[in-house]
Order: sequence, then structure tokens, then C-alpha cells
Amino acid sequence: MIRIDILTVVPGLLEGPLGYSIPKRAQDKGAADIHIHNLHEYGKGRYRQTDDYAFGGAAGMVLMIEPVFACLQKLQSERAYDAVIYLSPDGKRLTQPCVNRLSLLTNIIILCGHYKGIDHRIREQLITQEISIGDYVLSGGEPAAVVLVDAIVRLLPGVISDETSALTDSFQDGLLAPPVYTRPEEFNGWRVPEVLLSGNHQKIADWQEQQALQRTKTLRPDLLANDNDDDIQPSR
Repeated sequence: MIRIDILTVVPGLLEGPLGYSIPKRAQDKGAADIHIHNLHEYGKGRYRQTDDYAFGGAAGMVLMIEPVFACLQKLQSERAYDAVIYLSPDGKRLTQPCVNRLSLLTNIIILCGHYKGIDHRIREQLITQEISIGDYVLSGGEPAAVVLVDAIVRLLPGVISDETSALTDSFQDGLLAPPVYTRPEEFNGWRVPEVLLSGNHQKIADWQEQQALQRTKTLRPDLLANDNDDDIQPSR
């Protein structure tokens, strides 16, 4: 089992998506234990404040260090964590090899930023790994957390009915997946490639490999030259 603790100021953005489909199945089967922590419960003062103005006069509010520190301190007093992840557009780009490695860990904390960002001391002192799901900016880290959790838990044993399905997904071997087809064999004059109907498993495998390579060359040539270092750093 993998335990995933998610820190957020907007729990509702996570509760819905993580309560359906693959994340729910992973929890129902006992493969994943996902907990959402509301940072407002660790906020300051009567109104449970979690954000404040930025020093230097920059626009936008900044997530304060005290609520994050208090929540992390409580969690880390209860168990050892393999990674404390902050989701940020300037983190290391999320790749399938990174997801594969994360799926082998036991305890993970994911911090969702919000507002303009988080006090940089959190990143300097408390975070062990920063991850980006793409070169764009979201209103908060919650949608990115859903993406990351889904990508991780679908790899856990027993979560997907046909476990070999995950092993043939795009990016698992550094290539895009080949085209897939289903019934009917012909629709509107458009036919399924004959090789897939041949029953010759070797020919089918050769065709799929050729298609995967060709699609990757055409659509994502960058993958063929990618040498991304996805080492997981130990938690402090």
C-alpha cells in the first residue's frame, strides 16, 4: 500500500475527483490510502489565516510558512515520508519514469500551492522534490495533484483489472502507444488494419512496434532524445 497525504487550502477541489474511477478503486482495494489535509485547520488566528501579502510589494497573496510547517510536523511525527513534493510550474517535468519510481514509494506528501505561490522558505527547507505537469500556470496545485495521484495509483498491483494494460501505455517504453481499434471491423468504409485481424501475434507485435516508433518520430520526436533525470530525493 502507498499512503498519499495532500496538503491544500481548497479540499473540495480534490475530494470529488479522487472519489471516483481509478483513485477510488485503488482505495477500495486497499492499494492506496489517500488523505486530504485542510491547511486552514493549521491557520493563524481567529480566521485561520493561511496567506498574507508578499514582502517587497509584489501583487498577489502568498501561502504562509506556519500552517504548512505545522501540518508537515504533525504528519512527519507519525511516520517517515519518502518524498515531500511541491507542485510548481518551475519544477521538474512529470514523466512516466518519474511516476514509475513514485509508485514504488510507501509514504508521500504532496503540497498544493495556491494564490501567487508559497513562502520560498518552504521550498528551501521542507520540500524534497518539485514537480511540474506542464509549461503553464494553474490557479492552484490541486488539479495537478489529481493528475499525479491518478498516474501513480493506476500502476499499483490490482488497481487495473488487466495489469498488462498499464505496461503498454504511452511513455512506458519511451514511445507513444500504437493505434488501437475495436468492433466493427468496418464502419462507413473505414477498415481496421488487416494485420490486427490476422491472428498472427508476431506480425501484430511487429506492426505495433513499427507504429509506435513512427508515431513518436512524427508527433513527439523529443521523446527519442529525452534523457530526463527523475531521481527521487530522500525526505529531510
